[in-house]
Amino acid sequence: MRAVALPLMLAAFLPAAALAQAGPPSPGTVRAPKTSGVAGGTSRSAPVNGVLVLYGNERCPTNANGEEIVVCSRRPAEEQFRIPKELRTFEVTPENQAWAAKAQANQDVGAVGVGTCSTVGANSASGCVVQNATRWKREQRAAAKTANDVP
Repeated sequence: MRAVALPLMLAAFLPAAALAQAGPPSPGTVRAPKTSGVAGGTSRSAPVNGVLVLYGNERCPTNANGEEIVVCSRRPAEEQFRIPKELRTFEVTPENQAWAAKAQANQDVGAVGVGTCSTVGANSASGCVVQNATRWKREQRAAAKTANDVP
């Protein structure tokens, strides 16, 4: 009896499982447009922090009577599709340093011997000279870069 009941139960559930699967839409169906989560009506020239950035010879918008005051900042037209100058100069600090660089910096912790900067081992102070020279060179490059960036 059980041998007969099992195939009958499976036969009853197979059509329901086949109907639950979604396939491609049929050729005559009308598709609804997809809506994104972005707020509608936001324009490219929407003010950010109360300041509207204009490029080239764009006009600062006002109301119909010309009575509204809008704070506008003007930039050259060739800067329109570039990253703003405030964001172009990026200095790597310990807070925004990559994890790979942090791991590399910790690789020499506890090392002793030639080429390391420690008080243990023969010739271990030679590494301090190399580290100080590298640090000095990095500081000189940073100082030259800031000297060249001053308008």
